[in-house]
Amino acid sequence: MTRGHAYRITIEYSKTQNEDVGWMRLGFGLSPDAGQQSAIDKAVEAAKSCDAVIVCAGFPDAFEGEAQDRQNMELPGRQNELIAAVASANQSTVVVVTAGSPVTMPWIDQVAAVLFAYYPGLEGGSALARLLAGDVCPSGKLPVTLPRRLEDTPAFVNFPGTIDKVIYGEGIFVGYRWYDKREIAPLFPFGHGLSYTSFAYGNLRVQGSMKPGRTIRVSLNVKNTGARDGAETVQLYISDPESGHPRPPRELKGFRKIFLRCGQSATVAFELDERAFSYWHPERNCWVMEPGEFVIEAGSSSRDIRMRRMAAHTVVEKGI
Repeated sequence: MTRGHAYRITIEYSKTQNEDVGWMRLGFGLSPDAGQQSAIDKAVEAAKSCDAVIVCAGFPDAFEGEAQDRQNMELPGRQNELIAAVASANQSTVVVVTAGSPVTMPWIDQVAAVLFAYYPGLEGGSALARLLAGDVCPSGKLPVTLPRRLEDTPAFVNFPGTIDKVIYGEGIFVGYRWYDKREIAPLFPFGHGLSYTSFAYGNLRVQGSMKPGRTIRVSLNVKNTGARDGAETVQLYISDPESGHPRPPRELKGFRKIFLRCGQSATVAFELDERAFSYWHPERNCWVMEPGEFVIEAGSSSRDIRMRRMAAHTVVEKGI
């Protein structure tokens, strides 16, 4: 199209006899052109004279949504190029990613920090400003695994399936379970999230043996060892090293978020029932708890395990 000219646009659409479409949407956008390079050059020049740089990257609202899949994990346009160029000009570069799912970060070793904001809503700008300025201590944890590349994801081999059938070939090994089972190093693991303070774990205790119809208590001490007040989410994982069926190396069975002032300590406790030690038996079509010892792990993420005990002995009575 040429600037200053008006164009008539005709939209033709037909639907099949059995298709029921309640709405349609039409959007227009600009294709990348040479003007983007000048914008990147201007950003680099500005970055050279700044104490710190904040680069906001991510997706427009139409790029992600329900009932649709992205074909790749790349940021649209030349955003990766922009981030890398700015980070080369200023080592104090922080990247804020607005996205609803994982993206590749080829520049991750060049930047000082990344704040994965997801889609924070109308007051997202205010919330991000308070976090970046240090008025609030961040305490979020990733509810998913961020892989390094698309080929590492559990669904890569089977995606997108056939016209009318989706194959979930990964089975129970979804999310962090896949990366742990395959020993694949993620970009950032499930449950990961940094803070402006630090936390120490200690004195992991397991009380009781697991029997059908009973519970056991798992507790540990957590201390804020940093210089800021903040919150930590303690994650409890269980693994069965001698299971009769394939199981993930570890499975999340509980989590607790606790706010601690600088230097403060507290006890975090979990109650685990029979279901926490059970798995779905495909042949028997029911939940099964096998006898033996289980590993109890407490950590700050699925790959940051702080404490471990081989102490959850399960007893399965005859006939159970």
